[in-house]
Amino acid sequence: MKRTDDFQTRREHLTHLSDEALEQRFWDLAEKLVDPMLDLAHHNTTPSIERSVLLRMGFSSLEAKAIVEGVMDRGLMGKGAGHVVYKLAKMRKAAIRETGLKLAAGEGWDEAVALFKEAR
Repeated sequence: MKRTDDFQTRREHLTHLSDEALEQRFWDLAEKLVDPMLDLAHHNTTPSIERSVLLRMGFSSLEAKAIVEGVMDRGLMGKGAGHVVYKLAKMRKAAIRETGLKLAAGEGWDEAVALFKEAR
């Protein structure tokens, strides 16, 4: 079975575009393709996924569990537990691990909540 070559017909609507316009069209279409995936990832996380992220950041499972519970208790789950730790550490100009350990111990949550309320 041979496929008919219809490339010239399918590309007619693009012939008037410059190289720059074609590149911009590519990136616009790529963004449309990726947006639903980003939206899905942003709105659909679980405690298990968040603990997994924290484990990869170097926290133990007990530390990760405490941080994720703190994130959930304060309504920050949509921000991501690792992101909360990272942004707070960056704001404090402190090490990520040090910041996470303080959060796991119950310290600094008011500051973390305020940081993400400002970002809205």
